[in-house]
Amino acid sequence: MKQSEQIELEMNHISIAFPGVQALAGVDFRTATGSSHALIGANGAGKSTLMKVLSGAYGHYTGEIRIGGREVNIRSPKDAKDLGIQIVYQEVDTALIPYLTVGENIMLDDMVAGMGKKQLIRWRGLHRSAQDILNKINVRVSSKTTVSELSLAEKQMVLIARAISKSCRFLILDEPTAPLSRSETDQLFRIVRELKRDNVGVIFISHRLPELYEICDEITVMRDGKFVAKANMADIAQHEVVEHMLGRKLEQQFPREERVIGEIGFEARRFTVPGKIDHIDLYVRKGEIVGLAGLVGAGKTELCKALFGASESASGERLLHGADIRVRTPYDAVRQGIALVPEERRKEGVLVGESVVANLTAASLAQFCTWGQIVSGKRERTAAAQMIGDLGIKTPHGQTVVRNLSGGNQQKVAIGKWLIADAEVYIFDEPTKGVDVGAKKDIFTLIAELAKRGKCVIYATCELSELMGITDRTYVLYDGKIVKELETKNTNEEELLFYSTGGMPA
Repeated sequence: MKQSEQIELEMNHISIAFPGVQALAGVDFRTATGSSHALIGANGAGKSTLMKVLSGAYGHYTGEIRIGGREVNIRSPKDAKDLGIQIVYQEVDTALIPYLTVGENIMLDDMVAGMGKKQLIRWRGLHRSAQDILNKINVRVSSKTTVSELSLAEKQMVLIARAISKSCRFLILDEPTAPLSRSETDQLFRIVRELKRDNVGVIFISHRLPELYEICDEITVMRDGKFVAKANMADIAQHEVVEHMLGRKLEQQFPREERVIGEIGFEARRFTVPGKIDHIDLYVRKGEIVGLAGLVGAGKTELCKALFGASESASGERLLHGADIRVRTPYDAVRQGIALVPEERRKEGVLVGESVVANLTAASLAQFCTWGQIVSGKRERTAAAQMIGDLGIKTPHGQTVVRNLSGGNQQKVAIGKWLIADAEVYIFDEPTKGVDVGAKKDIFTLIAELAKRGKCVIYATCELSELMGITDRTYVLYDGKIVKELETKNTNEEELLFYSTGGMPA
């Protein structure tokens, strides 16, 4: 078979169930090498599950998979890799080994194969090969760096480097651009185009519709575990895609309620994290939503964590309602009424091995105690059920383990636990990352409601349209410093981007 000849991949009538959940119901999916195919749907639609079937992570499916017209049996990741199917998962920390080097993570399959054959590992050659791959995709990281030292964006690029280290026919990318800056995304798209020219089929899962129109040839839409529609990207408008995803027309994304903004409720002065944040001053009024803008690496996440007491080296003052507060740990922050919804939800935002109920009440157990320190399960379940309904969390029941929920529903759980806790200051770090358009609207509405109740809200994101849609003021960070403070009503995305990239006024 010639390299230039297209190979078709077919998934016919794929179904799979988990305890209490029918994740896929007779789904059909078709693509081919040499093309890029968008797979999209609301959170919980089943798109990641379908790709986990294709990549061998879930082997108990029913249905048929064909490659090049021949039926294949994929029941393990090895089966998929042997057929030339590689996947880059959205949850980077579960896919990498943090105490190994970048090179060891990239060449992991070769290392395992060599040890199985009792062959010596040639470390110099391993790191040379890994560095060549990193250089090919212009990732400025040494292959000898330990993965635990990397940023989230760098970890994502290491996973992509691992995937392309092997010749593959189909590459699955699950939300690959979520942690990437625009320049890193452009670099990824360059790699995707090169792979297409090499007759590799790329399957792209993303909620960023403009990106899909930029890089994909075809699109398949799923909803509630079923196939909904397939089209050429050139033949379908964005609003039609959204309507297929939601099963209804999309309403106004950002809430337009009037809010009363009061006096300063929270303030940080001379806030510093050595090497990351440099003498930052900021304040948030009661009822105000204040944005933190900046590209990947600007220091937004580091500032959010430091304000929450999750940085031992942080220094500076925090004032709540005019009074100086001591916050040395996240425990102190919670006691003082400060809440953080972190960027890496699976690692830091939720307890993936615990139930929805346990997660939603984890930050406020004192509310549910009777007779001293005895937790009332009934009170927990009642409060959790109310929050599940308010947030529209898609779960069979409250005892469902959080790892079995979709990414967007995990994010809702991460937010919901702080709503029950009723904090004074809410810090949101990339809260809509990996979340579909319908769930985004729910999150925006919740945040607006918090502000309406007089809470202080800090909203950190790379998504400039979100800052324009939901904030009152925005601080722009560049290289760990606040370079500009802007009133949202008096600015635009172009100005935010200008300062985010280090631009200085003429």
